[in-house]
Amino acid sequence: MAISQIWVTVGILALLFVSTFADDVVVLTEQNFEEEIGQERGALVEFYAPWCGHCKKLAPEYEKLGASFKKSKSVLIGKVDCDEHKNLCSKYGVTGYPTIQWFPKGSLEPKKYEGPRTAESLAEFANNEGGTNVKIAATPSNVVVLTADNFDEVVLDESKDVLVEFYAPWCGHCKNLAPIYEKVATAFKMEDDVVIANLDADKYKDLGEKYGVSGYPTLKFFPKSNKAGEDYDGGRDVDDFASFINEKCGTSRDGKGQLTSKAGIITDLDALVKEFISTGDGEKKALFSKLEEEVEKLKGSTARHGKIYLKAAKSCLEKGSGYAKNEIERLQRILDKSSISPAKIDEFTLRKNILSTFV
Repeated sequence: MAISQIWVTVGILALLFVSTFADDVVVLTEQNFEEEIGQERGALVEFYAPWCGHCKKLAPEYEKLGASFKKSKSVLIGKVDCDEHKNLCSKYGVTGYPTIQWFPKGSLEPKKYEGPRTAESLAEFANNEGGTNVKIAATPSNVVVLTADNFDEVVLDESKDVLVEFYAPWCGHCKNLAPIYEKVATAFKMEDDVVIANLDADKYKDLGEKYGVSGYPTLKFFPKSNKAGEDYDGGRDVDDFASFINEKCGTSRDGKGQLTSKAGIITDLDALVKEFISTGDGEKKALFSKLEEEVEKLKGSTARHGKIYLKAAKSCLEKGSGYAKNEIERLQRILDKSSISPAKIDEFTLRKNILSTFV
């Protein structure tokens, strides 16, 4: 079974409360609250604070809820930032975070929700109160699920760098890590030779014992060059994982999955490029030939990046010294549009980064 790291993305993830479904939860303020609540729909409203740990834990579940009810004509899913709208939260008796309240259709008199804080439980409550029958939308995962059958095929593949979380379903720390780990997997899903995976080590105890797992979650990194595995002891937020993967795998992505300004840059070509842009037109052709020779020595992804260097140098020869600056500005205008695919975002970012060395 071939393991692919290519997935279709819906949008770019943001940190903190923003995720795949964040736009599906209606943001309520003192200005729009009574325009949205107490009208033609019942409403489930979360009163939260950005610094609240329990709110952060609830966020991915609440966002799934918002996505599921997005098209409902009977139920609205909303949230209020109580740090920003203190008077509004005080008006509805909010004294702790998160507080979840149900506002019936046509009423500003809420009923407090006291049940479990999972998307499924919240949906059941909202369906009962609103007379709907909405199912929770399934969220596609970019984490590769390991079993006894595919573990060796995925993890011991010497063409892949693999990060593995050994977890137990009942482990609280594992549950807290899950949404963060999913964001890491999403951030690196465009990297064909990087795999973010997990294994239920409570179910597959033999594999856990084989790799010295004695507590949950345990994270181990299996690079292409060391399939014995090495412990991951770094921080457990998205940026910590991203820094580790970039350092170990030679990637250049931030926690949102976007290529950084270092992506595509080949330091061994820097001196030649600097000489190329500083010489007269007569000498540029000779330096272009040297650049070609150096690019021919490159392998793997750097060979692909080297071809972008050559294309940029050729265009500078043909179109003059202002080409790189003008092309960077054109590419940035394209990147500022929200309609382009993740693959195109990567392509244009690489070109922009490499062109910047010619300015």
